[in-house]
Amino acid sequence: MANNPGAKKAIRKIARRTEVNKARRSRVRTFVRKFEEALAAGDAAVAKTAFVEAQSELMRAVTKGVVHKNTGARKVSRLAAALKKLDTAAA
Repeated sequence: MANNPGAKKAIRKIARRTEVNKARRSRVRTFVRKFEEALAAGDAAVAKTAFVEAQSELMRAVTKGVVHKNTGARKVSRLAAALKKLDTAAA
C-alpha cells in the first residue's frame, strides 16, 4: 500500500488516466463495430464512411498511447482488407 505522498499521488493519476483510456478504447470499439455492421449489411457506401471514421479513431488511439502502433496498423489493415473484399464482391 502506498504510504508516501508521491505514491499516493501516482495512484490518483493512474486512476484518472485509466478512466480516460477506457473511454477512448470504448470509442474505438464502437466505431469498429459500426464498420462491421455496415459490412454485414453489405452496404459499400456506408461501410466506406464507417471505415474512414474507424481508421481515424484507431490512429487517434495510437497517438494517445491507448493502443500500440503496430496493433493499430494491423487492425486498420484488416478493416481495409474486409472493405476491399466487399467492393470486389459487389463489382
